This record gives sequence, structure tokens and C-alpha cells, in this order.
Amino acid sequence: MLGDQLIKNERIALVEVIKNSYDADASWVKVTFEGFGENFRVDPKKSKIIVEDDGTGMTRSILEKHWISPATRVKKVAKEMKDATPKGRKIQGEKGIGRFAILKLGKTLSIITRPDKSQEEYTLDLDISHYDDDFLTEDSKPKDLFLDDIKLTLSVAEKATRIKAELVELGAREEKRKPHGTRIEVSNLRGSWSEGRVRDVYDDLIRLQSIFTDIDIDPEDKPQPEFEVLIYKGSEFQTFSDDYVDRLHTLIQQNAVLRITEGIFDQDKRTFKFQLNGKPMVLPLNDPDITGIALFRDAFGQHGEVLEERDTKCGPFSFGFFIFDFSKEAAGKYLLDTEQKKLLKEHRIYLYRDNVRVYPYGDPDDDWLQTDMYRGTKAAGMFLSNDQVVGFVNITQKENPKLKDKTNREGLIEIGDATRDFRNLLQILLAWVRKKPYEQYRIGVRTTKDAEIVKQQLVRARLSELEGALAGNKPAQAAVQEVAKLYQAERSYLIQRAETTETRGGRARLTAIGLILQNACVMHQCC
Repeated sequence: MLGDQLIKNERIALVEVIKNSYDADASWVKVTFEGFGENFRVDPKKSKIIVEDDGTGMTRSILEKHWISPATRVKKVAKEMKDATPKGRKIQGEKGIGRFAILKLGKTLSIITRPDKSQEEYTLDLDISHYDDDFLTEDSKPKDLFLDDIKLTLSVAEKATRIKAELVELGAREEKRKPHGTRIEVSNLRGSWSEGRVRDVYDDLIRLQSIFTDIDIDPEDKPQPEFEVLIYKGSEFQTFSDDYVDRLHTLIQQNAVLRITEGIFDQDKRTFKFQLNGKPMVLPLNDPDITGIALFRDAFGQHGEVLEERDTKCGPFSFGFFIFDFSKEAAGKYLLDTEQKKLLKEHRIYLYRDNVRVYPYGDPDDDWLQTDMYRGTKAAGMFLSNDQVVGFVNITQKENPKLKDKTNREGLIEIGDATRDFRNLLQILLAWVRKKPYEQYRIGVRTTKDAEIVKQQLVRARLSELEGALAGNKPAQAAVQEVAKLYQAERSYLIQRAETTETRGGRARLTAIGLILQNACVMHQCC
């Protein structure tokens, strides 16, 4: 019941299993859909899902005392003693619940594992297929079931037969596997599968670690990932395309209007520090541009008095945001085509803890920063849309101990101020981005567009077209000709003023040009 009813779906279940391989310092995980039919159709008698890795494996003590016991503290205690693995990975699990995600996949389980530096190989078998989904009947007969009624079998092989140093196929290459690791076989499968669902799992696993770490590195120069996930259907390697990551990086490099990089929230100084399109920025929480935002006042008081009484509870974090222009008015490299927009819409703002993703943040249908809600209930113009922002936020277990996952892996626990402060700070920062740098960009777009109208004399051209269209209507033609003369006179006067004020400095020059554009725009709209 912990596996089936706590975990949302098979996709998250599979990710939870693979996270255990990550914690075990595996360099690769091989997921095989064995005995599946066309389009991954499940055969009740033949289909099984196999998850194999080259991690450190599990000892007999772990299997007997901890693995099948709910909520044991073995990982939490290990983290308190040493929070990183020998490879330097931060241990993800701690509640002792995630392992039951396997039972979301199927009712019959066989775990074959070989610990590091051991000749012995252990096999743990569990079969609950003769119970119904609610564990109220056994073989269709009513029965009250308790944990100690469940039979498990642990067998020991003094010499490993399955997990040993031999060649293993990993995609397009073969390599000699390490003589340790774990193999999990799940049969009597629950639910259904399809190629689309398997592809979704693959995309999830690609995003298990941050997809933003190598943005500015050429795809051909990117190093081999330290944790690789491969998917097979039987003996056939599934070559799902992951070039969308490289295409996303290209969009960020070439088409983002604003690039906010190297971002850090310093909780002690109550300051955001970041690079805005390469320019260093420091933005304190008491900056008038911040305190003037309605979201800030709602969260921390009219003048930030809440922050005078206490610190933010979430802790420091790092971030990066990339903002795009989805409007038709975007010009040059900022103008996006349909495929580019579609790719960007598949990504939101991801949350990573110690470089491992926190689900479901970042999914296209997730609004964890409540952007769409605010755009719908307040003023849409005050907020960037979810579609146009891609990015990430990084937290750590050490610096953000109060930001904890929900047990069902559906986001952060909402108790206390920590998660609320965390979300508020990000909302406020993004509201500032919309209010200041993005609005300045939009003003530049409008100014450039209006300048082109003046430069190309589009108003005069349209008036000529209108005059031609009114052929035979002499009074109307005369009226249009009079408007054209008045427009030309005003245009000449404003241009002369601009030229005169150019010598008064940049500010006066810009003001005069702005006046020209404003009047030209008004004339154009009236005509």
C-alpha cells in the first residue's frame, strides 16, 4: 500500500528506484522492459521490468534489518555521520519509504545484490500477487493481513553467478562491469505501458540531474555523464533522442532576451547577486524597486517589517533564469518560431537539491511558483508568463534543512515559513525582472519599431495608398492630401527640434527623439 497508494504513478516510482542507484554510487543504470509486446504492451505472464546498476550493492544486514522494514533510519543516520558517498554525491533518501515505490510497478519482486568487496551474492524474493490491491483478501478469500504475515525468502550464493566482472552492453558500447551492484526484477506488473510513456520516463531520467550545468560548452566537447541511464526493450537499446537538451542550450545561448546567471541569494545579507546579460548586479531586499512590488509587501509587510523581526527561513540558494520574448513584436534573433516555442514550453523552472531534481518542479504543467495563478487573479502584465521563462534553482541539504520533500515526492512540505519564504523570494525576484529589465527591453522594442515607421515614412506611404483608393471621390482625396501636408509639416518640425537638441546631451536627445516617435505614432494611429 505504501508503494501503490503513496507514489503517484509508475514514472515517479521508476525514478525513485533509480535514485537509490544514484545513492549507491552507480555509474550506470540499465532499465530493461523484458517480454513486452508491440508498443510496450504488457503480457501478464511474460513482462517484467529489470533495473540493474553497478553501485555498491547491499549487505546481508541491510537486506534483513532495513530494506523491507518501513521508515528505518539507516540512510538518515548515515547522512548525519557523513552526508556524501565516496564519489561525493549527497545522499538523497532518508525516510525509508522510497524503496516501496518498486511495488507500484508490480507485485512480484526479486532483488539480486552483491556488496562491494564481497564474493557472496544475495537474492531477496517477495511475492504478493496472491493478495488483492487493498490487501483484504488472499487468493480471493477474506483475510486480515499484517506485515509479519508476508513471506520473504533470502538466499545466499557463496560465489556470485549474476553480478560479476564480465562484459555488459551499455548502449553503443560494451564495458566490463564492476563485481558489485544490484539487479531488481519486477513482474506481475501493475498498470499499462506504451512507447510514449517509456519516452516520458526517459525524458524524466535525462532531467534527473541538472540540464543547465554545461550550457556554454559545445555539445561535442561535453564530458560523459557520471551517472548514465539506459533503456532497453528486451535486447534492443532504445535510442530516444535527447538532443532537445542541446537545442535548449542553443536557444538559451542565442535567443534569450535576458540571461540571469551565477545567481545567489545571500540570506545573511538579504541580497540577490547575479549577472544580468554578463553585467554584475546586486539587489538588496530593501531596494525601493523591491519594496515597491506588491508581492513583497504581501509577504514581508508594507516596509519589510516582517524581516525586521526575523530572518527568512529557507536559507541561501543559487539560481539561473533565461527569459524569452514570445510576442509577435520580437525582432531579429529574439523572434521565435513555432518549434522553438514548443521546445521552451516543455520546460519550466526546475528545482534541484544537491544536483538531483525535486519533482514535479519543472514539469510543463506544474506552476509551483504560482505564476499563472497571479497572472489570472492580479495583473498579467506584472508577471512573466510560465512559457517564456526557463531556469533552475539549486538548494542543498546542508544549507536548506527546512526545505524537505513530501513523502509522496510531490514537492516541498508546506509547514512553517521556510517553503513560503523560499517561494516568495523567487516570485519577488521574477516580478522585479518583469518590472525593470524586461520592461526596458520591451520599451526598446517599441522604440525601435516606431523609429522604423519614421525612418521609412510609412505613414506618408499609407496616406498615398488611401488617396489612390479614394479615386473619384475628390472631397475625400482633398481631405487626405490636407492631412498629409499637416503630418509632413509636424514631422519636419519635430525632426528639426531633435537635431537642435542633440547638442544638449544624451538625455535631451533621447527625449526629443521619443517625442518625435510618440507624435508619429499618434498620427499613424489616427490616419
